[in-house]
This record gives sequence, structure tokens and C-alpha cells, in this order.
Amino acid sequence: MKERLYTIPVSEAFEAGDECPFCFLERKNEQEMLDFVLGSAASYMESDIREKTDQKGFCRQHFQLMFQYGNTLGNAWILKTHYSCLLEEMGKISKSSTSAGIAKGVFKKKYQGNDRLESWIKEKENSCYFCDGLEETRRRYLETFFMMYKKEELFREKVKKSKGFCLMHSRQLIAAGYEQLGEKQQEEFRELIIKLAQEEMDRLQNEISWLVDKFDYRNRDADWKNSKDALQRGMQKLWGGYPADPVYRQNK
Repeated sequence: MKERLYTIPVSEAFEAGDECPFCFLERKNEQEMLDFVLGSAASYMESDIREKTDQKGFCRQHFQLMFQYGNTLGNAWILKTHYSCLLEEMGKISKSSTSAGIAKGVFKKKYQGNDRLESWIKEKENSCYFCDGLEETRRRYLETFFMMYKKEELFREKVKKSKGFCLMHSRQLIAAGYEQLGEKQQEEFRELIIKLAQEEMDRLQNEISWLVDKFDYRNRDADWKNSKDALQRGMQKLWGGYPADPVYRQNK
């Protein structure tokens, strides 16, 4: 059953006609996580969820998305207990920091990275409830992708006829291919990913070039062709994401 739970969204992503099916999956998953944490189901009031968000916290990017989502009370509750957790941990560490890291003369010689408080803050900078959840789901989607790619001829044809992937996800797929595929399939798969990348980037370059040409007064009345949204699709094709997406807000 779990296997089917992941095959359905992967199949849908390739049927969406997106510039990158894995970008499509990431956006959908991120929005679902925002709905889960801050939406009408009020998961932020559940003790097991708050325990995780208190400990993991959030990165700068996801704090911004949470704020933009629009649930002021939900965000305030999450921050209230997250602050309590941080202050408790900080208090314990700061008491022992003098002997453990901020020793006499520490600023007079090269820093050895042994300040416990500095290390703790760095650890918190790299900890995010959303990022961890997205990474876990990304891993499962990759595993599902290769499971389907190895077993289903129809799915392999979908991949071959797709618009390929952004460069970031192309890299991830090539790397995962060395782990998931046999030696012969590895090279075939790598060539497919490179072929798709080159062909689809060439297509986008032509569309963007025509967008530039449309600003020439001589082409004022010419057809836009596929260039109207070529800018945001061209940006996505490189390193992923959706530059033209509106802010994702709470459904009221």
C-alpha cells in the first residue's frame, strides 16, 4: 500500500507537463506540509507535532513561507513553545560555555571551533522541520521513480517523452542512478538525462530568445509563440523552483 502511495504522485508529476517533475513534486509536498502544520486541521495544537517543531525549528526560508501562509495564531503558538525550548537549551549550554569554549585568551589565538554555544547555534541553523520532511519524501520519490523505471516500460516512455528535469534534479537523478541501476542501465540512464537536459535547454533558449526579440518594435504584432512565460520556466530549468508562483496562503 505504501508503495502505491508514492507511485501515484510520481505518475501524476510526469503527466503534468512540467519543466521538472521533481520540482512539481517538491512544491506539492511543501504546500501539503504547510497545510498540515498550519492549516484548518490545527496540527500545531497536537503535542507530538509541537514536540518535533520545538526541537527541529525552521530555516529562514520556511519561516518566511509560514508567515506568508497567514495563520497568525498558529505561528504564534509554534514560536511560543519553540522559544521555550531554545531558551532552556541555551541556558544549560551558556553556563558551561566559559570552561568548555570561551576560555581565557580564546580571542587571542586561532579559534579551534570548541565553543559549545557557537556550535549549538550552528546546529540550530541547519535544523528545520520542513527541510527534514521534504528531504525524506524526496528520497522516497527517488526510490519510487527508479522502481517504476526498472519495472514499467510505459513509465520509461513517459520519462523519455517528458521535458526532462532542472539541472539540480538532473544531478540528483544521475547520482541516484549509480546506486539504483545495474551497470548497463546506469550508462543508458545517464545518457538519457543528459540528452533530455540538452534538448530541453535548447528549446528554452529558443523560447527566451524569441521573448527578447518580441521587445523589438518590428515584432510588436508577431505571435508570442511559447515565450510569454519562458522567463520563469527558464529560471526553473536551471536550479528548480517556481519564481512566478504567488504566495501560498491559508484557505479560509
